[in-house]
Amino acid sequence: MKHWLRNILILTLWLECKGEDRVTQPPGDVFATEGETVTLECTFETSATSPTLFWYKQDGNNSPKFILSRIQRDEGNTAEKFKERFSSAVNSTSRSVPLKIQKLQLSDSAVYYCALQPTVTGNTKTLYKNLWSKDNRILHNIH
Repeated sequence: MKHWLRNILILTLWLECKGEDRVTQPPGDVFATEGETVTLECTFETSATSPTLFWYKQDGNNSPKFILSRIQRDEGNTAEKFKERFSSAVNSTSRSVPLKIQKLQLSDSAVYYCALQPTVTGNTKTLYKNLWSKDNRILHNIH
């Protein structure tokens, strides 16, 4: 019986924050195989002393979904459905917040956004003003 490796395409977009705040993701697509581990890079510049960094996942025409937030010297918050395979930590030396995805699944094929509080601009066709949870609470306000 033949086993076929399924390739997983992970897209990242470059976004820039207003003013002095900025996040940068490397251009280009990331290709990986189901079951592998992949790390998506994101660097940031900010004048904030304790910035909060966010990762979002957007698949198809759906609105971006909150994955996790990280604060320097703090574990931050991770959405329940991502806790098992998604992780990140702020590296204050390199000013980066890489997203590690373990045991890749086909459903991980998506566009991943790195964001820096307080505001995000960029691809306004795919970013929405508010990201809502199931009980209609704002998870994170972006504009």
